[in-house]
Amino acid sequence: MTKLGEYLILKSVNKSEVARKTGLSKARLSELTLKEKAWLRAEELYIIALAIGVEPCEILEFTCGHLRKKK
Repeated sequence: MTKLGEYLILKSVNKSEVARKTGLSKARLSELTLKEKAWLRAEELYIIALAIGVEPCEILEFTCGHLRKKK
């Protein structure tokens, strides 16, 4: 499970409804939530945030907040 998948579970979001509202395929949404090697594009993050009624920065912080710059 990816960080996006964890976020959607925490928010009790229905992935089928998100797919319908965003225009993303169910297969792509499943890939983004289940496969660690899937890359979430900024435009996908943005439309998902709009679809579930949260600020895009909230999803970004949850999914990428653990990253740090190299020294």
